[in-house]
Amino acid sequence: MCGGFTCSKNALIALNILYVMVGFLLIGVGVYARAASIVPNLPIVGGILACGIILILISILGLAGAVKHHQVMLFFYMIVLFLLFLIQFSIASSCLAVNSEQQQEFAEEGWNRVPDSMRKEVQDTFLCCGFNTTSTSNNDPSCELIQKVCCSSLQNCQCPPCLYKLEDKINYAFKLCGGLGIFFSFTELLAVFLARRYRNQQDPEYLPARAVFPKNYQY
Repeated sequence: MCGGFTCSKNALIALNILYVMVGFLLIGVGVYARAASIVPNLPIVGGILACGIILILISILGLAGAVKHHQVMLFFYMIVLFLLFLIQFSIASSCLAVNSEQQQEFAEEGWNRVPDSMRKEVQDTFLCCGFNTTSTSNNDPSCELIQKVCCSSLQNCQCPPCLYKLEDKINYAFKLCGGLGIFFSFTELLAVFLARRYRNQQDPEYLPARAVFPKNYQY
């Protein structure tokens, strides 16, 4: 019977193994979002990374509780996983709700915080100067080499701002983080339900004292 003790145990173990893989996936997505948007200080992307790490740790707790049928482990597993669901759902919803103007504001804030060496690396890679038209002038010394490369055969030429080169990557990173976060956050509710059901079920291999020592047994 699928609703029995063994089925609930195996389903909970399989789900936590999946969560370990999802945790690594969220970490990878968060790292990609940071690299693609060139915004290492974004709190939303940092939240995705934190959720991935916490999810791995909680999955290990859930695996241990499922294998041992440990009541205390399963209780804390349910509580923490439900809190993680609330946090992850909120962060993922924020990623999907952010519009293009807010994405640019977040990205520009991160751009202003990163060291000059990283900004120069981005400008060299994408052949752009500054983040937008107001942040850095093409007459800035950091743009002299870029100007020679992207305007080698043109006169009165100016390198485009890096925002236009990174805009699609920033938007894709936000949507990817939000979509994955929403999808996997609802599976955490399923894990909470399974853990609660499994925790309240009786282990068929456990023999109570009356079964071991019948009533007419002389102690």
